[in-house]
Amino acid sequence: MKEDLKVYIGYDSRQDEDPIGKGIKNPPYEVCKASIRKFNSSVEIIPLKLDELIDKGLYSRGIDPLASTEFTYSRFLVPYLNDYEGIALFCDSDFLWQTNITDVLEYYKTDYSVMCCQHEYTPTNDTKMDGLKQTVYPRKNWSSLMLFNCSNQDCKKLTPEVINSQSPKYLHRMSWTIDNKIGSIPLEYNWLEGDYSSSTNPKAIHFTNGGPWHNTWEGDYKENWLKQYEEL
Repeated sequence: MKEDLKVYIGYDSRQDEDPIGKGIKNPPYEVCKASIRKFNSSVEIIPLKLDELIDKGLYSRGIDPLASTEFTYSRFLVPYLNDYEGIALFCDSDFLWQTNITDVLEYYKTDYSVMCCQHEYTPTNDTKMDGLKQTVYPRKNWSSLMLFNCSNQDCKKLTPEVINSQSPKYLHRMSWTIDNKIGSIPLEYNWLEGDYSSSTNPKAIHFTNGGPWHNTWEGDYKENWLKQYEEL
């Protein structure tokens, strides 16, 4: 089953510049991808690029001033892009993986429509990535890492028409499924830098408050990210 996992990573073209020096296009995405490849060279990785989805007629939402990334809503197209078949994982581009990504399949069960890290916290910062205002809402950050059972009937509700028309609340709070079909993945697979303790060695670090691709950024796990960046 591990060989069948497809990984979709959010891609934000606004991060194509590299202010810290090597001239790498989109450092967050490239580091995330490389950190996955470091532990698993065979898993298929697909970037979620908004311009490509628009060109294919799959995405037509207007600009949301509260959306922090270009993949805020397009992430929910993953089951459709996976032909409503098999298992697919989505993660934000500001992840740094420190384990084999297919380890999350230990928590996969066919009874669930989606599996995620079920955070219960209040953000410690007033601003988030790129200086945008931090918003607080139920199930915040649950959708930043999602393991989809793409053939599940609830995942089949996630059509392009629904993604382009439904409210942020409906999508991000996973109102398209029911609570007992949302499986749990341990928080160490979506460890929120700046909000969770740095005294652990998480499976995946999520730089949800910005990260080392900004040359003035300071925070936990900076050296972990920069080490992977230097290996690009």
